[in-house]
Amino acid sequence: MTTVLESAAPDAQPAADARARAVELGAVRAQALAGPGERATEAQHAKGKLTARERIGLLLDEGSFQEVEQLRRHRASGFGLEAKRPYTDGVVTGWGTVEGRTVFVYAHDFRIFGGALGEAHATKIHKIMDMAIAAGAPLVSLNDGAGARIQEGVSALAGYGGIFQRNTRASGVIPQISVMLGPCAGGAAYSPALSDFVFMVRETSQMFITGPDVVRAVTGEEISQNGLGGADVHAETSGVCHFAYDDEETCLAEVRYLLGLLPQNNQQAPCPLPCTDPPGRRSEILLDLVPADGNRPYDMTKVIEELVDDGDYLEVHERWARNIICALARLDGQVVGIVANQPQALAGVLDIEASEKAARFVQMCDAFNIPIVTLLDVPGFLPGVDQEHGGIIRHGAKLLYAYCNATVPRISLILRKAYGGAYIVMDSQSIGADLTYAWPTNEIAVMGAEGAANVIFRRQIAAAQDPEAMRARMVKEYKAELMHPYYAAERGLVDDVIDPAATREVLIKSLAMLRNKHADLPSRKHGNPPQ
Repeated sequence: MTTVLESAAPDAQPAADARARAVELGAVRAQALAGPGERATEAQHAKGKLTARERIGLLLDEGSFQEVEQLRRHRASGFGLEAKRPYTDGVVTGWGTVEGRTVFVYAHDFRIFGGALGEAHATKIHKIMDMAIAAGAPLVSLNDGAGARIQEGVSALAGYGGIFQRNTRASGVIPQISVMLGPCAGGAAYSPALSDFVFMVRETSQMFITGPDVVRAVTGEEISQNGLGGADVHAETSGVCHFAYDDEETCLAEVRYLLGLLPQNNQQAPCPLPCTDPPGRRSEILLDLVPADGNRPYDMTKVIEELVDDGDYLEVHERWARNIICALARLDGQVVGIVANQPQALAGVLDIEASEKAARFVQMCDAFNIPIVTLLDVPGFLPGVDQEHGGIIRHGAKLLYAYCNATVPRISLILRKAYGGAYIVMDSQSIGADLTYAWPTNEIAVMGAEGAANVIFRRQIAAAQDPEAMRARMVKEYKAELMHPYYAAERGLVDDVIDPAATREVLIKSLAMLRNKHADLPSRKHGNPPQ
């Protein structure tokens, strides 16, 4: 009887072949890792840009990256493509970890075909996106590409369609972060626009649908690439970019920080961290930080720093729509989203851009199980012809819809002014806030006392021998009757009026109580939010 070992022993050739093949594989893999050569790498570095693999090395934990389809090559022919078939086809895809948690990533390699997207290139991205969705882990795209690969024609365009479809399917399911590290033109810009967060690097990254040459040809306007679609433009003017940094190292470090504040997917909560900042810490400085005079500005970021753990928070869209603040922070180690009016900019009013910014942030927090704390000091919506003609009604309704639709724990705190429709929109109790608190300096009303007195007592003021004295008297009377600090609390519209110095403790205890909140939405395919 012949054993398996004996039958295999005489033929030792497969073992020798396996060793030779392993050596061959090592050479092939080394070629794929090296890319197109030292000259191409030097050219990339000369532009102030890192290579795709260098970027992945900065993003992920050391030694954690597992590459997928490293040896993929395109099958296209014509225009000389058949003679140039590099491994990876210009995109590096795979997964690794950030602080020990799984993250999927793809990175355009500008050294190969300028990072342009072809059929094989797109298929690799589709696969890694599908894997991220299936595994329930964040997806980070490191973008540095010249758009569609023209030589492959419509096949390249179809590849973008597949990316957009997956961006949409993953929306609200896994965090999607787009990091712009080079040019992004044409339809390629829509994938970042569909993601949750967009990072950019000044001077080296740009995003636009039509470049400067097309703009010049069509409109006659002269503008540079950075002037048209650079990081500062999108961070300050268009609102396309959430974060802008001076260099890639800082940018990727901040991506890692953001990932630490987000959950893996919509079925999980963000990971808590041990907290050394006492939950019962009093902040006596808050008693002096916010002026009782509603006409005096102050910096709301100082209030946030006093409330959150160790004064540490990450502001989203910091330089766009500055009259409202959207930030991620921790309270007693738990991640929260903070929406706050900024009295230092436009007195903290709501306008078109502020409404859009806050609505998008509230939706993101709700999608990823992040409780929302809203800090109110809002005199109303910004009046003006431009605002009305620009659609402040429908844009303001976006924020209203986002709050009303949110099922995560929601706490609102009225620091000072809360007037008119803006008070209702900013997560008032009447639209579903779980808990509403106010400081003793709160003023909740349809409008300011001066305006209200002018409307209600206009006849008495007009008929008075001293109209100004009568107006001052009526303003004082209106404030005493309808705007005293306990008016809303007496009517159950505020759950409690609290000591400002105890705010941190109150918020932490309230969030702990709401941690297991469960709320059901009506059965529907999806809502139809205002656009």
